[in-house]
Amino acid sequence: MRVVVTGREGQVARSLIERAALYPSIEIIAIGRPELDLARPDTVFDAITAARPDMVVSAAAYTAVDQAEDELDLARSVNTLGAAAVARAAASVNAPVIHLSTDYVFSGEGDKPYREDDPTGPRSIYGQTKLDGEREVVAANPRHLILRTAWVFSPFGKNFVKTMLRLAESRDVVSVVSDQWGNPTSAIDIADAIFQICDVLGADRPFAGFGTYHVAGTGSTNWSSFARTIFEASKSRQGPFAEVRDIPTSDYPTKATRPFNSRLFTKKFEDAFNWRMPVWKQSTFDVVERILAESTSEN
Repeated sequence: MRVVVTGREGQVARSLIERAALYPSIEIIAIGRPELDLARPDTVFDAITAARPDMVVSAAAYTAVDQAEDELDLARSVNTLGAAAVARAAASVNAPVIHLSTDYVFSGEGDKPYREDDPTGPRSIYGQTKLDGEREVVAANPRHLILRTAWVFSPFGKNFVKTMLRLAESRDVVSVVSDQWGNPTSAIDIADAIFQICDVLGADRPFAGFGTYHVAGTGSTNWSSFARTIFEASKSRQGPFAEVRDIPTSDYPTKATRPFNSRLFTKKFEDAFNWRMPVWKQSTFDVVERILAESTSEN
């Protein structure tokens, strides 16, 4: 199966490229800028169709949550118009599209994990452009799988785990928000979930489960407890660690509103694809161990 992935440097794209070695029946073709630039949706069709994919993973996105409040046009071009262009290109070659979305499509109210059919209500430009992108994907390609995820981390790029480890190198105490809750999710685990989808869709039988799914790490926590787990993992491997001081969201103002509740209910995906995401704590330990090992090898 030939799988085209949009973007080369994102956390999920890099995880897919790396994990592909474990799935010899799947060929990953990552296409990024300048050949495919979601800020220029006119580049998308030719870049994707030329690769003749059996499946398309729409992984690239505009993810600068606060910056999006000042860059509506760019965020919309990438997350909405770009997503639509990817889905249309996939449909033109009769390929399903797997589109990555976010917990930010919800308002963040309540204290229960969100289900796929719960009402949406984004509170930020980023969340609104991602929700609009979901709707465009649905309209453009009936064979779509929208995967909403949350709190993504990995050994790649910029993310919360890497930020905490960096701060611990120069601080004894780190203040972290304690009233926002969600499911920390390893991009490597997301990649494995996508490969599971490829396996199911590639089987010689019809698939009737196209639609929207939640894919996130098993178990939930808040940001400050997530930070403590990161430091616990790092300390056990002689890496940097710090004391965590709990603070409310009001003490850490941001331009874009963050959801207080980002928890996602994932049973629909587990039932449809016979796949359960790993427990977030174990994935955190695995990623921290790798970051530290790679840092040591570089020094």
